[in-house]
Amino acid sequence: MPHLETLAVHAGRVPDPHTGAVTPSLVTTTTFQRHADGSFPEGFTYTRADNPNRRALESALAALEGGAGALAFSSGQAATAALLQSLRAGDHVLLGEDLYHGTRYLLTDVLARWGLEADFVDLREHDLVVRAVRDNTRLLWAETPSNPQLRIADLAGLARIARSRGLLFAVDNTWATPLLQRPLELGADVVMHSTTKYFGGHSDVLGGALIVREAGPLAESLRSIQKLSGAVPSPFDCWMLQRSLPTLPVRLRQQVASATALAEYLSAQPAVECVHYPGLASHPGHEIARAQMRGPGAMLSFEVRGGAEAAMQVAARMQLITRATSLGGIESTIEHRASIEGPGSITPPGLLRLSVGLEHADDLIADLAQALAAESA
Repeated sequence: MPHLETLAVHAGRVPDPHTGAVTPSLVTTTTFQRHADGSFPEGFTYTRADNPNRRALESALAALEGGAGALAFSSGQAATAALLQSLRAGDHVLLGEDLYHGTRYLLTDVLARWGLEADFVDLREHDLVVRAVRDNTRLLWAETPSNPQLRIADLAGLARIARSRGLLFAVDNTWATPLLQRPLELGADVVMHSTTKYFGGHSDVLGGALIVREAGPLAESLRSIQKLSGAVPSPFDCWMLQRSLPTLPVRLRQQVASATALAEYLSAQPAVECVHYPGLASHPGHEIARAQMRGPGAMLSFEVRGGAEAAMQVAARMQLITRATSLGGIESTIEHRASIEGPGSITPPGLLRLSVGLEHADDLIADLAQALAAESA
């Protein structure tokens, strides 16, 4: 198989057979012509069902994750919802307690009304996971590194638990991307991405995806949900995402290098209580991350001494790093997570989440230094 850097450039991209164009064309039509016999030999009927740009993007995503197929959605939340909608009323889902708050609220505030049950546990403790499995548990959902505390779950170990209990095992691989972590190779059945983040990489396109390890009933069910629910990306969104994929490896390589430098800097600052970054030897999941990841990622979080008020002030003093939600873009962003996550948050009140962009690491460190200076005085 070609290296991932090569796949990122070439997967899902072939010269146009009619024009020779190297860059994929944007196909904005919503409907496609039927032939005289009533057939659709080109394979397209209506853009909600399929579209050349979406098909090319899905082919590329499946190749990058090493899956049998991929399904693109209009957002990461839509992708998550589609997987959960493949379950039945009365089914139980087991998830990590530290995870993207939108996933939690989707289950507790929306899908619970449809009879779906959920529990949240510390996935690092496999004994807790085993005890939390019920007779009606159908899905084990892992997010590693977790959002926002960057907890590291042992994917191979969780996969063994899932197999032994007959559970579907899904992994949110948004933060690591397939360049740094290969959940399907570690035993996952499905991988979810918010393609808005590192795949898009420029904070200008919204999207999500599910990649399945093998063809079969689950893949067919998800394809039906994608088509019937209609939460699909536009052709332009697909085109934008495919445009960004070739630069993912070089972007991520620089972002990881800078994140490592920032984590090391922050860990030595008196105003910082602790740094959550698996690239640090002090991180409790460091060894597991080294075993299952090809790099520690470009996301980190740190806790400011003085709690929520001090953390908010540090964020407000940033001059280069943008105070904004989301992550994975070319620009560095920082956010006080507990205030975004709401009253059910388990995030420490002084925690700031930092997405490291493509700025020079020295400039980012200088910005952090001036923002932390008042707290150190």
